[in-house]
Amino acid sequence: MWSKWQGWYSKSVLILCPLHCKVQQLLRQAQRGTEEKRERALVSLRRGLQHPETQQTFIRLEGSMRTLIGLLTSNQALLQLEAARCLHELSHSEQSTVAEACLPATSYLLTYLSSHSPDFIELCLYTLGNLIVESEAVRRQLLPQGIVPALAACIQSPHVAVLEALGFALSQLLQAKEAPEKIIPSSILASTLPQHMLQLLQPGPKLNPGVAVEFAWCLHYIICSQVSNSLLIAHGALSTLGLLLLDLAEAVQRTEDAGLELLACPVLRCVSNLLTETVGGQMQLRDERVVAALFILLQFFFQKQHSLLPEGLWLLNNLTANSPSFCTSLLSLDLIEPLLQLLPVSNVVSVMVLTVLCNVAEKGPAYCQRLWPGRLLPALLQTLFFSDTEVVGQSLELLHLLFLYQPEAVQVFLQQSGLQALERHQEEAQLQERVYALQQTALQG
Repeated sequence: MWSKWQGWYSKSVLILCPLHCKVQQLLRQAQRGTEEKRERALVSLRRGLQHPETQQTFIRLEGSMRTLIGLLTSNQALLQLEAARCLHELSHSEQSTVAEACLPATSYLLTYLSSHSPDFIELCLYTLGNLIVESEAVRRQLLPQGIVPALAACIQSPHVAVLEALGFALSQLLQAKEAPEKIIPSSILASTLPQHMLQLLQPGPKLNPGVAVEFAWCLHYIICSQVSNSLLIAHGALSTLGLLLLDLAEAVQRTEDAGLELLACPVLRCVSNLLTETVGGQMQLRDERVVAALFILLQFFFQKQHSLLPEGLWLLNNLTANSPSFCTSLLSLDLIEPLLQLLPVSNVVSVMVLTVLCNVAEKGPAYCQRLWPGRLLPALLQTLFFSDTEVVGQSLELLHLLFLYQPEAVQVFLQQSGLQALERHQEEAQLQERVYALQQTALQG
């Protein structure tokens, strides 16, 4: 990738000559002589620009950016490419002053997005992405210059490397603090970008994982803005992402490729957030297939990447919160036991597992009757020995629902020393009332 260019930087030369003299010398050499010598000078400059002190020296030199832009716009392809690489090195700077010094070059970088060279387009996209993230001034200039239409044109490229670079640049733009108010509603959603993003996320032989990861994150940032998620749903976002979840579940069963979680994470977040937008949207997902796929992914995360378990459980929570049919799927597929096995992973995971179980239990007696057999009560009694107040509180909520809808649970709870387990928390201010209520329910039952 362009972001990984490495090069030589001669400290011995700089000892003999101040840094600004060396930079000036390289710029002069890049303007005169044979094309080969000029290219060599630019290569040396580019390598030097990998270092912050050289970047600062360069932008302070009068006429340095004008010279670089002159080389960028020359009619010699090799010099153009090396000049663009110099700009790319500058774009890596974490100093907004360096990004803003590159402002005069942005209109040319945008123009070159319509170049015939995929490599050159890729380089320009990564450079623009780096500049966008570092400076609001750059974003203010790029938007009127037409960066969104330019990106919308690039998304139809047949070249995978260009699409990945485009996804990177677009994701930087979408993460800007002003994006929800000023960029997404007026520019992004008014363009063809959302529809094309969804097309690139369609599962099938043409799906490229690297491209899909970039655009899944782009979609995530658009959804999180909550500007017009109903429009995305109307474009088929839920059905597309649901099918992609099924595809990911099949993939993790076929391969040990650890890169799959890179795509799973943003896809899970997108679906979860879209489901909070409208309950009706859930009907676009096919119940048992989605739930089964989600548990395959949870098992994969359990074995490979514990940090992603909350992502999957958050989606399961949103699926079951307002949908009896998804709760039915969870029960009919015998997935309560696998869910309980996740309880010891962490407090965060425990709370989410218990929340999902509460979603099922609150649907009423028929659901509690199917939820009740097995390891549920022993597992709940174990969570009462946790020190985390939120875990215990969620356990108390689930016990309350079981006592309400499954009276048999009260007697078994008493037989298994449930009251003694409750006593551990009767002095905790946040839990006292719920502990007392459960104690009274158990004793009266």
